[in-house]
Amino acid sequence: MMRSKLMNLVPRAVATTSRQMSTATKLTTVQVDDKTGIATLTMNRPPVNGLNLELLRDIHQSIEEIEGNKSRGLILTSSNPTIFSAGLDIFEMYKPDKERIRAFWTALQDVWLALYGSSVPTAAAINGHSPAGGCLLATSCEYRVMLPKYTIGLNETKLGIVAPKWFMSTFESVLPRRLAERALNQGRMFTTEEALAVGLVDEVANSKEEAIAKCAQFIGTFAKVNPLARALTKQQLRAEELKQLEDERVQDLEKFIFFVNQPAVQKGLGIYLESLKKKATK
Repeated sequence: MMRSKLMNLVPRAVATTSRQMSTATKLTTVQVDDKTGIATLTMNRPPVNGLNLELLRDIHQSIEEIEGNKSRGLILTSSNPTIFSAGLDIFEMYKPDKERIRAFWTALQDVWLALYGSSVPTAAAINGHSPAGGCLLATSCEYRVMLPKYTIGLNETKLGIVAPKWFMSTFESVLPRRLAERALNQGRMFTTEEALAVGLVDEVANSKEEAIAKCAQFIGTFAKVNPLARALTKQQLRAEELKQLEDERVQDLEKFIFFVNQPAVQKGLGIYLESLKKKATK
C-alpha cells in the first residue's frame, strides 16, 4: 500500500496563502498551508468525535486526498475544544447491524493502514482527551503534541474489550514494551504530564494553535531530507506491523465480529451506555 504512494513524492511549488481542500462531508476538514505545504486534517463530528463508519470513511478519504495532493506533511487534530477523539463509537458495536458492523471495522482498518503507513510525515495536535481509538490515531502518527490537563491511553480493558493486536503494536511502537503491557492490561489513561514523562507524547503546548505550530516545526525538520528516502525508511521500519494487518484483515474482521457479538460483551456495552445516559441527565 505505502509503496504505491511513493511515486507521488516529488517537490511541489509553494505559495504564500492557505487553501481548503474539498471533502465529501463536513465530518473532516483539510486546510493546506501553501507556504509550508503542510495539511491540517481536523475531525469535526460533534459532540466527541466518536469514530463511527462515516467519520472513519471521511478520515481515510482526507488522508488519501492529502497524499494525492503531494502535501509535505499531515497534522491531525480536532475541532472540539476539549476532546481529540473519544474513540470508537459504542453505538456501532451495541446491537450491531450485520452489514454495517463489517463496513465499520473495515473502515477502521483502512484508516490505520493509511495513517500508520502514510508516506508523508505525520503529527497529532492532541487538543483534548484521547482514549482508546483516539489514542490509536495519535500513536499512529510520528509525533504528538498535547495540551495540559487531558488524558490519553488505550483503556479498552476497563470497558470489557480486548484491543486488537495492531492497536497493541502501535502502542508498543511508542512506549517501552513492559510499560505498554502494563498500561494495556490496566486500561490506564495517562495525564498529559505522565504521557510526556514516558514518551507517549513528545511535547506539551498551551493552546491548539501552539500545538499545531509545534507539529509543523517537527514536519519542517524533514525539509532538507530527500522525501523518497525518508518515506522508504519509514516504510521499512513499519513494514512488519502493516503487513501483518494486510495479511490478516479477514481474520481480524471475523475475530472482531465474533467478539463483539458475545452476550457478555453486549451486556457490558449496554451497561456503559446506561451510565453515559445517567451522567447526561445529571
